[in-house]
Amino acid sequence: MRIRFRIGWWLDTCPAWVTQVLGVWLAVWTAAGASLQSTSGMRPAKLFPDYTGVVIPPNLAPLNLRIEEPGRQYRVEFRSARGEPIVVSSRTGTIQIPADRWRRLLQANAGRPLLCDVQVQDSQGHWVRFQTVTNQIAAEPIDRYLVYRLLRPLYNLYSELGIYQRDLTSFDQRPVLENDRFDRGCLNCHTFLKGRSDIFVLNIRASPQGNPLLVVWSNQVQRVDRTMGYLSWHPSGRWLAFSVNKLALFFHTVGETRDVFDSESDLGIYQLDTQTVSFPPSISLTNRNETWPAWSSDGRYLYYCSAPQMEVGRFRQIRYDLMRVSFDPERGQFGEPERLVAAEQTGLSAAQPKPSPDGRWVLFCLARYGNFPIYQPSSDLYVLDLQAGGYRRLEINSDQADAWHSWSSNSRWVVFTSKRLDGLFARPFFSYVDAQGMFHKPFLLPQADPGFYDGYLKNFNVPELVCGPIQVSPKQLAEPLRTATTLKRTRPPAAWKP
Repeated sequence: MRIRFRIGWWLDTCPAWVTQVLGVWLAVWTAAGASLQSTSGMRPAKLFPDYTGVVIPPNLAPLNLRIEEPGRQYRVEFRSARGEPIVVSSRTGTIQIPADRWRRLLQANAGRPLLCDVQVQDSQGHWVRFQTVTNQIAAEPIDRYLVYRLLRPLYNLYSELGIYQRDLTSFDQRPVLENDRFDRGCLNCHTFLKGRSDIFVLNIRASPQGNPLLVVWSNQVQRVDRTMGYLSWHPSGRWLAFSVNKLALFFHTVGETRDVFDSESDLGIYQLDTQTVSFPPSISLTNRNETWPAWSSDGRYLYYCSAPQMEVGRFRQIRYDLMRVSFDPERGQFGEPERLVAAEQTGLSAAQPKPSPDGRWVLFCLARYGNFPIYQPSSDLYVLDLQAGGYRRLEINSDQADAWHSWSSNSRWVVFTSKRLDGLFARPFFSYVDAQGMFHKPFLLPQADPGFYDGYLKNFNVPELVCGPIQVSPKQLAEPLRTATTLKRTRPPAAWKP
């Protein structure tokens, strides 16, 4: 009160010009100070992609994002317990993080929280601070490379089709094989031996050179003139389990218009050292369709899906059981099949079983019917607990199709494709799997431009995590397609052990 009285008395007694100058100075100071004010928002900022509350690997490319809030300027600070924070400013809301600084920040803070502070300057010059975003940097890395197929949504347009590898520590994407090297045919179902990039297979379809299988072993490419569908490597590298499917594409008039009907399918075994094919009776029953083979990590079980044969008019009633059959690697013989998840009990259809490398889990899809889940908006991911028993629907699902999944070699990460962004295009998402089997909130594959997915008109298909880059060149892969003659025998090197 005494201070106010003295100031007021001084203003009353000083000349008029002094009070006028003081008023002008005070108004200017107040206006300037307004642009420096920072008010706290009570909600999180709208970000795309939604990189909030996620667990990320310590070797991931920068999470470039777009702030979808109106404003004149944008400022984001990324920080953790160790290292210098990263501050990025933008006039458009597009936040692109310096790669080197990002890499150092993640490596120094593996296993710790990653905080993100977002500020937006509004039209009046006020800076609004939103709720701090808290993510987690996992201690476990993800396999460095992701291999996937890119194709347009129209089923019969193969003019632009290819398999690509993406370095997950950066934004580098390179072609593995594109179909302009073999008369615009179709290629699919790339499958790797235990995440090794030097041993894999892929299928060629609708090519003037036939429908061969390309086998890559120690970066040497061989051609096998045998039509095979979905494939899985035995961990020894000696056998390939494969399906033979008689598929037909048909259409609906509403909703997801495309659908697939499998009228006849069986499982077979291709033995690489003898180049022989067999169809064991227990997995090629005449009255049932068997498909989606997947070996266990120890090679003693083959997981697959099975359904009774039906006419195409009953396609909505076709539901597949999740099955497995024991296998003796020493004798090369199968036991009797056992049903793990019965369609009769779930009322749903199983597809795409993928056992984890640590032998603990089997990730699979359940949809309303059929065996092609990416065309089923009802398709969800489920996990079967091989240790405790039972299965459950995962928390990472959406109201659109979730399918095409793959494990990392350390069983701590899964990648899957989802149409959750727009219901039309399949995009790759990642989820961290902790030691208790909790699948954490999925995050979208980062891109250099956060707006990349807005106008990208291709589907990501069959994402597979691999430990290293594919060294064999597109030219080497395409060379065997110039001839219909089977090349030299595909034999595992004697010195190599699984």
